[in-house]
Amino acid sequence: MATLRKEIETRARASDVWAAIEDIGALHTRLVPGFVTATRLEPGARVVTFANGMTVREPIVTIDREAMRLVWSAEGRLTSHYNAAVQVFAGSGGGSRVVWTVDLLPDGAGAKIEPMMAAGMRAMQAALDSL
Repeated sequence: MATLRKEIETRARASDVWAAIEDIGALHTRLVPGFVTATRLEPGARVVTFANGMTVREPIVTIDREAMRLVWSAEGRLTSHYNAAVQVFAGSGGGSRVVWTVDLLPDGAGAKIEPMMAAGMRAMQAALDSL
């Protein structure tokens, strides 16, 4: 199983970052605008449309408010297994650190997912730094 990990530091407060992450239906407006162009909620899941036109259904696994950690999976498309977690940690100077980890199969899918994660983190950095 391949594991991908991306991390950013932002000057935004951890509570503000978590508020944007926890708002699972607003990826396209609050967390990663430009990378995600639309988000639609369904019972227990969100349907995400990416800037490249790909649409993916993402069942929500866990919203852990105490740990500021969101876990989701993704159905179909490039992987036979996809499990992701994003977690916020308070940083020094009032900012925060965001860590996004993905476990996926087949291993080879990582070569296609990693550039998408990198683009997502760039969009997230820009959105969070503007808070």
